[in-house]
Amino acid sequence: MEQDFYTSRLENQGIEVVVPDPDDRKVVHDVIYNELCLGVIKKQSQQKYAQIVDKLISSGVEGIILGCTEICMLIGDIKFSVPVFDTTAIHAKAAVDFSLS
Repeated sequence: MEQDFYTSRLENQGIEVVVPDPDDRKVVHDVIYNELCLGVIKKQSQQKYAQIVDKLISSGVEGIILGCTEICMLIGDIKFSVPVFDTTAIHAKAAVDFSLS
C-alpha cells in the first residue's frame, strides 16, 4: 500500500485512493507475511480484516482492492456493501482472455 503500483494508475484515472491507517496497514502486513504466506488462515485475522474493510467503507470508499495475492484466501466469501476487486482473479482472467484471443 505504500508503493504506487495501483495508486498512481488509479489516481491518473481520477480515482481517489484511500488506504488503511498505519495501524491497520501493520495488521494487514503482519497477517499476510506471518500467516497467509505460510498457508495459515485464522478466524481472528478474518475478523480483523473485515473490521478494517468496514472502517474504510464507513469512511466513504466505494470499492476495495485486494492488492495482494494471498488476501483472497482470508476474505473468502465475506460479503461487503461495496464491490471487492480481487487482483489475483482479475489478472488471471486477463491472462486467459489474452491467451484465447
